[in-house]
This record gives sequence, structure tokens and C-alpha cells, in this order.
Amino acid sequence: MNFLQKIFRSRDKPQNRTPGSAWQFYMGGSTSGKAVSETSAMQITAVYACVRILSEAVAGLPLHLYEYDGKGNKMKTVDNPLYFLLHDEPNSEMTSFVFRETTAKQETSDSFHSMVELLISRI
Repeated sequence: MNFLQKIFRSRDKPQNRTPGSAWQFYMGGSTSGKAVSETSAMQITAVYACVRILSEAVAGLPLHLYEYDGKGNKMKTVDNPLYFLLHDEPNSEMTSFVFRETTAKQETSDSFHSMVELLISRI
């Protein structure tokens, strides 16, 4: 076998392993045998970078607060107390962008959903 044939030889065909082991795929298993969780995935630079890019894109979107009037029409409002919290400054430590970016990052975890349920129950 000459040098070029060694470099450009065909590799083994990839195998699709998820059809026979779908339960492992959905429960965090992998073909390597190592368990993958949200915490271990976020420790991989590529995964963290993707989540960061998506959360920054979501945080950069315009944020408007709407209310319904008596006739059922939806109208933008700036008089609602939530408008200042969501649009300008949710707390003294964060800007609206940082808050929305952090919230979008946390949406990848189960703890976020429990936090949202807690906040909704207090409203």
C-alpha cells in the first residue's frame, strides 16, 4: 500500500445505535457507556459555547409587555410594575440583558422549571 492510499483509505461505516437503545438515549446514556447529564454536558466547551450563543441571542431580542383591555385587544404597556423589572433592571446587580441571558441559560436545567413554578405560585 503506497503512502497516498494509506492516507485516503476508507474508514468503517458509522453505525446508528439509537434505534435499539432508545431508552438509553433518552435517559442520558451514550454508546460509550458513560452517563451524560446536563452538568457534565455543560462542562464541555462546545456545548457551553452553543448554550451561551443561544442565550445571548435570546437576551438581545426586544422585550415588550402586553396587557389585554376590556374588549380583548392586546396592547403594549409601560405602566405595569413588571415592565421596569423585565425591561430595565430586574435587580440592582443585573441589567435586563444579563437577567434574560442568565434565564435563557438556566432553561437548559430542571432547576429552572422548578424556580418558575415557585415564582408563578407567589404571583
